[in-house]
Amino acid sequence: MSAIRLLVLGAVRQHGRAHGYQVRNDLEFWGAHEWSNAKPGSIYHALKQMAKQGLLVEHEVAPSTVGGPPRVEYEINDKGTEEYFTLLRQALTSYDQKMDMLSAGIGFIVDLPRDEAVALLRRRIAGLEQWRASVTEYYTPEQGPEQLGHIGEIMNMWLHSADSEAAWTHGLIGRIEGGAYIFAGEGEPFVGVLADDEPNPFATGPHPADSR
Repeated sequence: MSAIRLLVLGAVRQHGRAHGYQVRNDLEFWGAHEWSNAKPGSIYHALKQMAKQGLLVEHEVAPSTVGGPPRVEYEINDKGTEEYFTLLRQALTSYDQKMDMLSAGIGFIVDLPRDEAVALLRRRIAGLEQWRASVTEYYTPEQGPEQLGHIGEIMNMWLHSADSEAAWTHGLIGRIEGGAYIFAGEGEPFVGVLADDEPNPFATGPHPADSR
């Protein structure tokens, strides 16, 4: 799975329609360029590719400010929305993905109904428990990592990772079940995007494709 696809689809969906610079500005405001591959070139490439794949609709809205081709706005369609929710659900349940995929999933988790979000996170815990059990078929934690020489430290690390991820996920489930955050169908969602005239303190500077 690719976090950039989920991030870009989610950012466009939040705006309804957005040009590439708005998508990039949102993702940099969230810090996604620090914890994922959401760099400017990747964002603009993803927008163009997903438009070609029929997930986004392109709208030419105004001439470029530098005299180039018209500026393009992107709008997510039904196919793109289906892909977005598929990626979102996978991000929340898959325990064997890179951290950027889970981070992107958490960023959009409130687009789901509260009960579904909890159910998906419980599936994540079940996957972690299954993975942990498979490790302990070959490694006995009570005997310590030294039983396998320094290679045992690898399995020790895997178990600690599984345990810490499960503990974090249990905590998130508890907060969600306790009423934290506004989920789909519950009211006005949290707004995590900048206004058009609001400066972005985390912007990385201009990119050649910003004007398109």
